[in-house]
Amino acid sequence: MKKIITTYCILFLALTSLLSQSRSELERQRKETERQLEETSKLLQETQKNETATTNKLNLLNRDIQTRKKLIAGISQEIASINDEMSLLQKEHNQLSLKLDSVRQDYANLIRQTHYAQLQNSPLLFVLSAGSFHQLARRIRYMQQFADYRKQQAAQIESLQKDIQSHNKRLEQDRHDRNAILAKQQRERDNLARDERKQKQMLKDLQKQEKQLRANLKKQQKKANELNKKIDELIAQENKKQKGLQLTKEQQLVAGGFEKNKGKLPWPVEKGFISGHYGIQQHPTLPHVEINNKGIYIQTSAGSMARAVYEGTVTAIFPVEGQYAVIIQHGNYRTIYSNLSSVKVKQGEKVSTKQVIGKIYTNPQEDNKTEIFFQIRKDTSILNPSLWIAR
Repeated sequence: MKKIITTYCILFLALTSLLSQSRSELERQRKETERQLEETSKLLQETQKNETATTNKLNLLNRDIQTRKKLIAGISQEIASINDEMSLLQKEHNQLSLKLDSVRQDYANLIRQTHYAQLQNSPLLFVLSAGSFHQLARRIRYMQQFADYRKQQAAQIESLQKDIQSHNKRLEQDRHDRNAILAKQQRERDNLARDERKQKQMLKDLQKQEKQLRANLKKQQKKANELNKKIDELIAQENKKQKGLQLTKEQQLVAGGFEKNKGKLPWPVEKGFISGHYGIQQHPTLPHVEINNKGIYIQTSAGSMARAVYEGTVTAIFPVEGQYAVIIQHGNYRTIYSNLSSVKVKQGEKVSTKQVIGKIYTNPQEDNKTEIFFQIRKDTSILNPSLWIAR
């Protein structure tokens, strides 16, 4: 019985340790999702000055809904993890209670037997009535072992009682945590329902503005085409100058380092989210209209700065419809940062990772939307930046 209990306890400790790690990770993920939700909500609040429905508001609201759904799903996993832990704790509690009952029964029997023996013969008489020295020694040893066993039983009862009290406290804490997180989940479900009602109404309002939306899209596409054309021209000029020349050792090291950091590069902003993904995608409100992005749009808060994602050399700074774009070369790789209202670097300057290169433009005509357009190229190939920056 003792071996079974010991084995069970070892397995229980291993399982509770794994559940604790899983629960800790789920809690970390929840807090990160809450941070993302807080950022989006802050950006949404910045748009409330203008009550007119805009694509920017809809994009932020869509982002808010997606993040809130992710948060609710994460909370469900966290609740399941707490339930699993509580189930294990309850099973261990039951096992300990059974063990305690068994030990108590053994101890009670032992006390009764001792009392009966004492009524029949005193311990001293039992020892002194030995027929020989060896028998006397054996009886003394027996009495000592008997006394030690009683102490062990009493200590085991006390230890089991403490373990049960500890389990009761943990179960009570888990119940408190579960109730708190269930209440949080219900609040988020109420907020989600509110956001989805807003989303539905906003879509209706925007559908009435189709003509204006198409004009805005045309303007945005014209700006993107002008940017890409200028980038292509500048890269072609650089390649023409360097034709036949190999990369220097320093450039090879930089390019190698850039390549090794695929999926781990820092974002070109300190905080933000991808508001426009790479490649072809459906327009959020216009039916049968597709957008083809040759980079990613990252939305952030007003006043935010753009920063280099890796060390390199500034090879070009040029205007695009009132804003600026910066090209940084990393060997045979290049990163492009556009929609900057001001620039903090100079052409030919060597920059370090996360160095500020300029301030991102805030558009007062689009709910103070602050958005950087970010590209990565290898030679003349256009790459998907989402695959290169850290998740």
